[in-house]
Amino acid sequence: MADIVLSAGVRSNLLQLQKTSELITATQTKLATGKRVNSALDNPVNFFTAQGLSNRASDLGSLLDNMSSAFNTIQAANNGITSITKLVQSAQALVSQAQQTSDTAIRSSLATQFGEIVTQIDQLAADSGFNGINLLDSTTSTDLTVTLNESGTSSVTIAAVDFSAAGDLNINNSANNWGGTADITAASTDLTAALTTLRAQAQSFGSNLSTVQIRQDFTKAMINTLQTGADALTLADSNEEGANLLALQTRQQLSTTALSLASQASQAVLRLF
Repeated sequence: MADIVLSAGVRSNLLQLQKTSELITATQTKLATGKRVNSALDNPVNFFTAQGLSNRASDLGSLLDNMSSAFNTIQAANNGITSITKLVQSAQALVSQAQQTSDTAIRSSLATQFGEIVTQIDQLAADSGFNGINLLDSTTSTDLTVTLNESGTSSVTIAAVDFSAAGDLNINNSANNWGGTADITAASTDLTAALTTLRAQAQSFGSNLSTVQIRQDFTKAMINTLQTGADALTLADSNEEGANLLALQTRQQLSTTALSLASQASQAVLRLF
């Protein structure tokens, strides 16, 4: 088959029409995706820079989930301490009542109530976990380590404690009816020391909670900054691209008209026959 020979005018207008069609397709893609950089072919520097920013934002997003879980775990332990503190204070009230009477029957009843509170302390400590981690029961849980950056070079470790009565609180619940003053005094001493321990641990958990919350807020802000930076490198201006599309469609119509006119110039030769 012989090659089709196009005149210079027709070929020039055809090339312009093809280029305009390619530009229209590219503009339509930008409008459809909302991005002016959709691949490395569009702008290699912006594409890979934005990809790096998005990847880091994604990594930080995973850490944010872990921080949220850690925050709730510490909060659960802190809630447990608050409630245990109230129980210890209730036990102190029983001791105070026992110290003010010499009636053995009353003391025996108060001692029984004291034992029930101690049992509740154990149960409350065992129920202060979150998502399988209980910072108030080191006999069943390990320390909690929270990773704070994507490289793992920054972290905070919260040590678990044993806040059962016989554990770190060291509250003696020996089988007696508080018949003797020495037993009551010993119970008072144990409760005072336990209260000091609880307050110190509450302060420690409060500090850890504050640290995790601050890092959580910082990570959220950093993710937003990274995503904004990535968007600035790749997102398209819909108004600008819309205007470009209208201009290209007008150019396409004009190119079609020019191609038709160039064709008519060639067809004029036929009129000689």
